[in-house]
Amino acid sequence: MPGIREEMIVFLVAVVSGAAVRLAYQCIRCFRRIIAHRLAAIGVEDMIFWIGSAIYMFVQIYHTSDGSIRWYFILGVALGAVLMSVFLRSAEKLYKKIYGAKKKDCSPGG
Repeated sequence: MPGIREEMIVFLVAVVSGAAVRLAYQCIRCFRRIIAHRLAAIGVEDMIFWIGSAIYMFVQIYHTSDGSIRWYFILGVALGAVLMSVFLRSAEKLYKKIYGAKKKDCSPGG
């Protein structure tokens, strides 16, 4: 049975993992805005992304808790994704404030 310290480390790894997956998807979204894609290409990209994300999460769960899915790992992944979304939104607002960007953006909601 893991101690509270090990569980906290697993939770922090989960937060970082969720943030990494969210950031990776944001990069894909920005790439799509830079280069026009057909619907079929978007579907293939999404399929590759989700398969890659599933493999990445499986490896993280396997390494942190020997393959046992714990509720706090899922909570940490969700929290990491939300925190990354908030960070990206704040960074975009700061960018617009500094540079006055009026063009298409790669914002999480846009």
